[in-house]
Amino acid sequence: MRDVVLTDKGPKPIGPYSQAIRANGFLYVSGQVALDPKTGEFVGTDIQQQTERTLENVKGILEAAGSNMHHVVKTTVFLKDINDFSAMNEVYAKFFALAPPARSTVEVARLPKDALVEIEVIASS
Repeated sequence: MRDVVLTDKGPKPIGPYSQAIRANGFLYVSGQVALDPKTGEFVGTDIQQQTERTLENVKGILEAAGSNMHHVVKTTVFLKDINDFSAMNEVYAKFFALAPPARSTVEVARLPKDALVEIEVIASS
């Protein structure tokens, strides 16, 4: 059994995927980039601005599904430039101040819309 999560609290998918899927007590949130959910326009020119908007999108999708950032158990962060690791961490830490989830961070050649960061999460529902 699986349920599709679709909300206006996160940007509409820009491809054939769901914002999130609820299955077996978990929420699997698709990778989010710094798109404004209201306008669909890209937000931010630096890694900190983009990380903030990206995590706000994740937060909105989780809350629409009845969960929250405290229920996140695993994140994967994709960075266009690994040199942005420290600056991304400054913003990331604000969203996961206590008992942060397990995480992987990798550098990638390119992200959708030429984003600097993309973040996907798994959370308990």
